[in-house]
Amino acid sequence: MLEDGQEFQYSHLILCTGTDGPFPGKYTALSSYQTAIESYQDLLHQIQSAGSILVVGGGATGVEMAAELKTEFPGKKVVLVHSRIALANPELLSSVRQQAKEVLLQKGVELVLGQKLCDLDSVTMNVTRRDQVLTTDRGTEIQADLVICCTGQKVNSAAYASSLPDCVAEDGSLQVNAHLQVTSYPNIYVVGDCANTDEPKMAYHAGLHAAVAVSNIANSLAGKDLCSYSTGNVTMLLAMGHDDGVGQYNGFRLPRCAVVLAKSKDLLLWKSWKEMDQKSP
Repeated sequence: MLEDGQEFQYSHLILCTGTDGPFPGKYTALSSYQTAIESYQDLLHQIQSAGSILVVGGGATGVEMAAELKTEFPGKKVVLVHSRIALANPELLSSVRQQAKEVLLQKGVELVLGQKLCDLDSVTMNVTRRDQVLTTDRGTEIQADLVICCTGQKVNSAAYASSLPDCVAEDGSLQVNAHLQVTSYPNIYVVGDCANTDEPKMAYHAGLHAAVAVSNIANSLAGKDLCSYSTGNVTMLLAMGHDDGVGQYNGFRLPRCAVVLAKSKDLLLWKSWKEMDQKSP
């Protein structure tokens, strides 16, 4: 049922509600395509007018953001603060995570690790305000004109939390079996970030989930055996500016030049055009 009371009947349902998080890593506002573009253009203007930028959060998004900023604006001071010592996703090889740290330092990004910012909720994000001083829980003071938040990704569970309460995991995702069916609900499949699978939450994995879910719906209607989804070894690429990157494929660390060619140069746009069977304009 939709918010306006409209109801839809279904024989099979695929839930793919994704995650929510702060702008600019996520854009979740209900608005037009043009408004969304203008929001990112406005952020670019804020970045251009700032002399120093603080990136909050050293997961994959924060690492890519800090590297991109320092690559495109080498004259600006860029600081990355992260609550943990190691950067990027814990599912990555330790050597890849260390490599990400080394790339940031080589580019000139200042790292404040193992510390959290105090009173983050009171900080105005994505707006340039000269010479702000922010303090961490260990007393470190950081001066920044602009603060960009790259933390706080949460699963969008509002669509199913009340109707499937016994199937919701602690993080808000839905518990699924090997066929990506919601536990005890064989006609409901889960795809993407809202699936409780042991792997990083990435669009790449959502695509793999979708293939399994669609195949299983077809198989169930045809009376065939269902396919199983296996997380396998982690594949993840981090674009660290257009000229560098780190990552791994199927559990093996990749050369940085390979990541640049595969992702950093055009952020996998070639892959999107190919999957949609379209040509790049």
